[in-house]
Amino acid sequence: MNIGAIYNLTGDQQNLDIPSSQGALLAVDELNSIGGILGKNVNLLLEDGETDTVVIARKTEALISSNPDMPVIIGMSDTDVVLAAAHVAAKHKRTFITSGATSPLLPEQVPNYLFLACYGDNVQAAAAAEWAVNTLKASKVAVLYKQGMSYTELLRKYFVTRYIELGGTITVDKGYTVESFPALLTDLGDADLIYLSASPNEVISEVSQIRAAGVTVPILSGDGFDIGEGWQKLPDEDNSYFTTHADVGADNKSPAVIAFRAAFMKKFPGHEPDAFTALGYDTVKLVAATIEKAGSTEAQAVREALSTMQKFQGITGEISFTAGNPIPVKSVALMRVDRGAEKLIQEILPTSVPLP
Repeated sequence: MNIGAIYNLTGDQQNLDIPSSQGALLAVDELNSIGGILGKNVNLLLEDGETDTVVIARKTEALISSNPDMPVIIGMSDTDVVLAAAHVAAKHKRTFITSGATSPLLPEQVPNYLFLACYGDNVQAAAAAEWAVNTLKASKVAVLYKQGMSYTELLRKYFVTRYIELGGTITVDKGYTVESFPALLTDLGDADLIYLSASPNEVISEVSQIRAAGVTVPILSGDGFDIGEGWQKLPDEDNSYFTTHADVGADNKSPAVIAFRAAFMKKFPGHEPDAFTALGYDTVKLVAATIEKAGSTEAQAVREALSTMQKFQGITGEISFTAGNPIPVKSVALMRVDRGAEKLIQEILPTSVPLP
């Protein structure tokens, strides 16, 4: 039984997608150890999208052409690259499940055939805004966001909307490029917090530049900051925070997380799982539960079974889909960067979420 998977194992998205692909591979091993799906061994047909939309579209087309019995393709963690694959999948009436792309606009862009295994950016941005106001007591925020990237622009939009609703003041709200970023740090107003909506591959560089500029206020962001072992490159940083999908750290006492960590580190010695690892893992397990529910690998039957999936329990939380809404409602993990490690602060379900 074949499950298609496209992850960017090279290029700008590799910090998120390599862990996700590892989680997916671990899930396949576990499924096969208990008899596979519907009694058949599972093969994960993993392709490297290279963080290139042209390559992704071509490889999606090739996957479907070579495997006409493959009902589902999973993968990737960014809106722009997911769309390149999902449009091709929909053309061939195949379901695409993104494990980590969080734009709540995605289902409208590929109707009926694109599902999220993660929450939407409007949920995590609202959680961040509520935590900034209610816990940090941050009354003034400087918002910096990378231009030309759907993820960073949408995350910034939803955060600003919810933060202003809560009575906060935006001192600076500016887009940037890699080249223009340093100049922004000379005038952040009297902000007591920076909301930095950044590309994952630029997080270390930009946080380093902020601190080198003498800016000491807390930095808050979304799941693009969930770069796992990447934070070891900034061993002194302890005042950055971010929203993400789950806490899978060593101090989590959940039996499910403990078992997941042990299995992961046995398969990938010397590496720590992160939330994106768990998302890849959950997505494969979700596909398995869906096919078992459908009792078939026929593409239409699988899509219909997925659209009504209820209370699938994953490492990253419970997944349920309601009619016409292929985005699950899930809580948000608020994390702190603690000298090279990531530590859970709290779980948040925001009280109000901006519309997509």
